[in-house]
Amino acid sequence: MNRIHQKLKEDKKLLSIYFSAGYPNINDTVSIIHDLENNGVDMIEIGLPFSDPLADGPTIQQSSTQALKNGMTTELLFQQLKDIRKTVSIPLIIMGYFNPILQYGVEAFCKKCQDIGIDGLIIPDLPVDVYNTQYKAIFEKHGLINVFLITPQTSNKRINFIDSISNGFIYMVSSASVTGSSSGFGNEQIDYFKRISEMQLKNPQIIGFGISNHDTFTQATQYAKGAIIGSAFIKHLNDFGINKIDSFVNRILNK
Repeated sequence: MNRIHQKLKEDKKLLSIYFSAGYPNINDTVSIIHDLENNGVDMIEIGLPFSDPLADGPTIQQSSTQALKNGMTTELLFQQLKDIRKTVSIPLIIMGYFNPILQYGVEAFCKKCQDIGIDGLIIPDLPVDVYNTQYKAIFEKHGLINVFLITPQTSNKRINFIDSISNGFIYMVSSASVTGSSSGFGNEQIDYFKRISEMQLKNPQIIGFGISNHDTFTQATQYAKGAIIGSAFIKHLNDFGINKIDSFVNRILNK
């Protein structure tokens, strides 16, 4: 069974953390993964840096740019992760844009992910229809779950289609803005959370964008299986490096 499926079966609210591979320093990737798992994080999204990250806010854009300057590449990330399953058991998801994957070769990229032990991919700019007709079979052949994003503007018809071709969880964007641009949830967002919850989709939802502390984590997970934190964690890395990851996670989970 895919590790994502195993994790989704657990009777708890899940915390997923995103960070950019190769940031703050080129060789920090594996250390960050170990520290996040050791401190109780349930899933990790490893950002594959890209020069034009349209869905990301300034914090993640800056970390992606710095990672590229540090020398991070797709091949280097695969090299860094080649032994990761000897020491890490939680789900690992690569989040990136489609251009680097296309350049690497979709089949070759998916095979490499399978060999390493990557459980899923999040590719914000890969259209659902294109995935379904051209790439779904390749992803499934290599045991990869592809995670799609929905926003408050996504129609119910589209959401139901995404749900029908998904086999993991749905990434529920809390707003239509870029990452890192919110400090809490208003009535409009809560109504959106409730609306999706009431649709009773077959795939659980995990909410991302605008989650930065224990309060917003708790608020989001009232309506979903879990929550994703990206910009707030990268700000923490920017301020403290990789030395105080335990305090960040403890603060989110209110340990």
